[in-house]
Amino acid sequence: MNNLQLNKAMVSWKGVYFVIVLFMGSFLGSIFMLGPFLPLMFVSPGWYRWITDRVVATWLTLPVALLEMVFGAKVVITGDGFIPGERSVIIMNHRTRLDWMFLWNCLLRYSYLRLEKICLKSSLKAIPGFGWAMQIAAFIFISRNWEEDKHHFKAMLDYFCDIKEPLQLLIFPEGTDLTENTKSRSDEYAEQNGLQKYDYVLHPRTTGFTFVVQRLIEGQNLDAIHDITVAYPRNIPQTERHILNGNFPKEIHFHVQRYPVATLPTSKEELELWCQQRWQEKEERLRAFYQGYKYFDVTGHSKIPPCKSELRVLLVKCLSLLYWTSFTLAMCFLLYWYNVVRWYFVLMVVIFVLQQKLCGGLELIELACHRFYTRKHQQNLFTQKQE
Repeated sequence: MNNLQLNKAMVSWKGVYFVIVLFMGSFLGSIFMLGPFLPLMFVSPGWYRWITDRVVATWLTLPVALLEMVFGAKVVITGDGFIPGERSVIIMNHRTRLDWMFLWNCLLRYSYLRLEKICLKSSLKAIPGFGWAMQIAAFIFISRNWEEDKHHFKAMLDYFCDIKEPLQLLIFPEGTDLTENTKSRSDEYAEQNGLQKYDYVLHPRTTGFTFVVQRLIEGQNLDAIHDITVAYPRNIPQTERHILNGNFPKEIHFHVQRYPVATLPTSKEELELWCQQRWQEKEERLRAFYQGYKYFDVTGHSKIPPCKSELRVLLVKCLSLLYWTSFTLAMCFLLYWYNVVRWYFVLMVVIFVLQQKLCGGLELIELACHRFYTRKHQQNLFTQKQE
């Protein structure tokens, strides 16, 4: 094995530390922090969603703290920024398989992490710890088969609209990250449809995007679309393997453009064209970025200042590292010393595994509970009118 192959095969202690800390936090957090709230789902799905969103948000600060404080990642945000608490659909180019996690570095400063939901491939929900927390967070899992995904999208979006829970839904219209293989397929699509070939992005798939936007507008649960362009000027950690090798992003640049819902086209065809135009702009913006000064805005400033000061962000990151380190150690200590804690641990693991095999996921159980209480409420109203 030559040196290059050896370097690729080796893992870094930094990468192992990062993965272990995140896994232990999500695994133990799902069992000891989120698990006790599962019964609330059957009593009040709305309150269950309100509480668990805030608990999950505390964990989302952990990768931000690790990336910036432990591994020295620099974050630069330019453009329009976010209005705190605004309900939006976030669309972003999918440069690496980890863009969704790196976005939390941006949202920690400009928004509330508790609002974010992500569209992810359904296979991820089976991952112990990470997948369990995503189910509890009501992330939208898709199979990439639109006939199947359409009904699930509709059910999840209608649920968020019904409970009046604001959300910022992250979707990747490209459907996958940019690699040589996916670029080749995108180029074939461009040739078949007489479109421009892209070097820095993939041609977007607009069916899911238009459906989500129109459904949220109908449910009066959308204020704006945030179009984010992400770039990595110094190194690009494409996959989880790069993270394990210690190849953390040295710089992450986000350029945010905000489009209020009043400025958006209304028809499906116009929305599709609108999305395609945004991707044409991304291609030009990224070409200028990588071939130029590697800054989206040479001033390095956003038009809208962050809702949190850098001092407050630093405090959140410090508290996150302190809390999750203490929490993990404390739970390990309790598991070692107390039988009742071990029995609870085993019980929760069995519940998490069985519910997915039998019901398909906690987010589906939550939807079923909501439907039950909605029908019950409608029946009560009908009975009162009859009386």
